[in-house]
Amino acid sequence: MTLAAWHTKHCIEAGCDEAGRGCLAGPVFAAAVIFQADYTNSELADSKKLSEKKRIALRTQIEQDALAFAIGIVHAQKIDEINILRASFLAMHKALEQLSVTPEHILIDGNRFTPFNAIPHTCVVKGDSKYMSIAAASILAKTYRDEYMQKIHKEYPVYNWKKNKGYPTLEHRNAVFTHGYSPYHRTSFSVSNQLSLSFPQ
Repeated sequence: MTLAAWHTKHCIEAGCDEAGRGCLAGPVFAAAVIFQADYTNSELADSKKLSEKKRIALRTQIEQDALAFAIGIVHAQKIDEINILRASFLAMHKALEQLSVTPEHILIDGNRFTPFNAIPHTCVVKGDSKYMSIAAASILAKTYRDEYMQKIHKEYPVYNWKKNKGYPTLEHRNAVFTHGYSPYHRTSFSVSNQLSLSFPQ
């Protein structure tokens, strides 16, 4: 199914999404993407529904085709300081402010957002499966974050971040119980409270 090219007609529209919100370790990444109004790409989809190989291929295509794109990052220490919801919004703001083209409308994946520079915005639940710009943002945020987690895995291989990407898998939680927190962990996230939770990798 081809996703919608835009939500608000006749304006420059940026799609925004984040990755890593439910993780025990690592930053939260966000991306903002602007396409031409007539852009089409039938392969774009919610990043969670794509294979890693497909996401990487689409990242290259998105970066070639986008009118503008940018990545925002908020690290674990800041997440602990302001909480993950605010950190997710901050990461989106960081991505938006780095765009080389100023959007006239912002599409946000989810149901909440803190306004950015008085630019009108629309929150869309499951927006990454409805709009191309949000789907593209989800792919960029996910691939850039996965790449980062693979990099820091080399510093702390005991947590196996190259596989779990910082999500609270049983293996990851057990490693925290055994070895304690690393400097990349979000210490405000209680590992014991997540023993029965399951998050996608």
